[in-house]
Amino acid sequence: GSVNLYINDPHDPLVLAYQKIFPGLLKPLSEMPEDLKAHVRYPQDLFNIQSHVFATYHMQDPQIFYNKEDLWNIPKKNDKDMEPYYTIMRLPKTGVEKDRKEEFILLVPFTPAKRDNMAAWLAARSDAPNYGKLIVYLFPKQKLVYGPRQVDARIDQDSAISQQITLWSQRGSQVIRGSLLAIPIEDALLYVQPLYLSASEGALPELRRVIVAYGNQLNMAPNLEAALEGIFGRAATATIKETAVTMVPVVPPGTLTAPLLPGPSVLAKEALDHFNKAQAALREQDWGRYGEELKKMRSVLEELAKP
Repeated sequence: GSVNLYINDPHDPLVLAYQKIFPGLLKPLSEMPEDLKAHVRYPQDLFNIQSHVFATYHMQDPQIFYNKEDLWNIPKKNDKDMEPYYTIMRLPKTGVEKDRKEEFILLVPFTPAKRDNMAAWLAARSDAPNYGKLIVYLFPKQKLVYGPRQVDARIDQDSAISQQITLWSQRGSQVIRGSLLAIPIEDALLYVQPLYLSASEGALPELRRVIVAYGNQLNMAPNLEAALEGIFGRAATATIKETAVTMVPVVPPGTLTAPLLPGPSVLAKEALDHFNKAQAALREQDWGRYGEELKKMRSVLEELAKP
């Protein structure tokens, strides 16, 4: 076989140095076969370093930077910084890109220093022609946007949820809390967390409940359809408009304006179907199918969010 090395940024100083040392070794990214380009993803270790640096150096005003008035942190999970994660999503509207579509990105959220509410999230794009581009979305400081730890705490403090978990535990079952998914839908954040129940060691966990958090609302139901209907069925349009959050993209400029509105139950059922298929793929470690089902679920949720 053969090994080919491709250049994404021809102006990178290290790349220029290697080109002089090894002429002809590095090829432009445009020469990479299209089927191979579809599998290129932004490196997680590089993004991890960049996000930690950006948490401080996003401040552009010298006085604010000197006083560290707007310092950010990466949210912690089990006393460790949350790792950036890959996901398939459609970036929120910016007013610049008209034809938006789902794309493979690497994502990490930020919270203000010594606080747990959401301040921003940073995304690295992996799909052509935007491979390697970073974009950050800011949440308005005048509104409280719950961060991952706050949503986790709200779930722990909810009496109905804690009573159900305690009841299961008393019966000898093990309650497993799945990954907390933060799903940006247009200009709002929807948190989804599945609850699994394992009757004994070695047994396959069974999906028993789905928790959905949106704004100040929290609901647990036997499935995603019921959880979504519990949130949006109770909320009036005016209430949802008040709790919807506008995110401001720093690069490129623009504003997000579309509010999240309740949709018909048929869409909720379709979202539930894709969610269940994604969970099945996750148990089978079929990451390709898992990503596709999440992508489809997101598309349905966006339809649900349309006015």
